[in-house]
Amino acid sequence: MAERLTLDKLEVSAGGACLLGLSAEIAPGEVLTLMGPSGVGKSALLGALTGTLPPGLTASGVARLGPVELTALPPEARRLGILFQESLLFPHLSVAGNLAFALPPGPRRERRARIESALEEIGLPGFGRRDPATLSGGEQARVALMRTLLSAPRALLLDEPFSRLDGPRREAIRSLTFDHARAYGLPVLLVTHDSDDAQAAAGPVVQAVPGKIAYG
Repeated sequence: MAERLTLDKLEVSAGGACLLGLSAEIAPGEVLTLMGPSGVGKSALLGALTGTLPPGLTASGVARLGPVELTALPPEARRLGILFQESLLFPHLSVAGNLAFALPPGPRRERRARIESALEEIGLPGFGRRDPATLSGGEQARVALMRTLLSAPRALLLDEPFSRLDGPRREAIRSLTFDHARAYGLPVLLVTHDSDDAQAAAGPVVQAVPGKIAYG
């Protein structure tokens, strides 16, 4: 069931001083963009959402997905999908193996059929046996996106995943990501410094203010 992602003064601090915070509501299928320069704490805010902040940083505030308080759950129970600048595909697994990693246990035939269908969905039919190292940057990004979607996330977090792609490839992957997120009814939080990303997201834009909580 598609649910709203609510951030209630979710804040990241270092040494007791606020780095960045955000209060916002993101509807299913909506993309909210948090705009700001590199180093302002945007990625750390996503870490607060996923429960994976590095040592030295602390989180406060509340994040909810529907009625469920995410910030009260361990990271593995939050079911948040996240895409980074790097695709982070497992180099020791084939493309099919990477996708299979995200699937729940089940009959081998059903899993194979789901992987083949997923590859068709991202325009990479027949790529299952390929080594990820042989793929282009755009192809790796497509596989990473589908691996995330196959894990059945309840919301999607985007940590500048398009920044390493060039021109047409960047536009294509952006469209693919946003279209799939809307089709799956996922609330999406995009952090970026690129105004083209924000425009392509076609949703509300919030400016990140260092040391303060931004409101969306």
